[in-house]
Amino acid sequence: MLFLAKLAGIAVLVWFFLTAKSQGEQPYKWAIIGLIGFWITWWAIKLTVVTALAGLVAKSATMTFLLIQIPALCGIAVAFFIRKKLLADIAGKKS
Repeated sequence: MLFLAKLAGIAVLVWFFLTAKSQGEQPYKWAIIGLIGFWITWWAIKLTVVTALAGLVAKSATMTFLLIQIPALCGIAVAFFIRKKLLADIAGKKS
């Protein structure tokens, strides 16, 4: 994984941990769920989209850099939706 993807993974880990702690849930469970969701998405996008488009942007360093950031951005987006689902489940339990 790239350095920025590792930083995003750590940020997702901390984000889920703190959210669970503030909601009175199990923070380690949430952090693992968020991190696994991020990793699976990162690898899936890297192995499908990035490898398919890598040949198109091989001559441009800027486009290559932007292309390899797509998996991390998709991983963060999926982590957002996973967090939203976990929060909705808590709201459903409280109702």
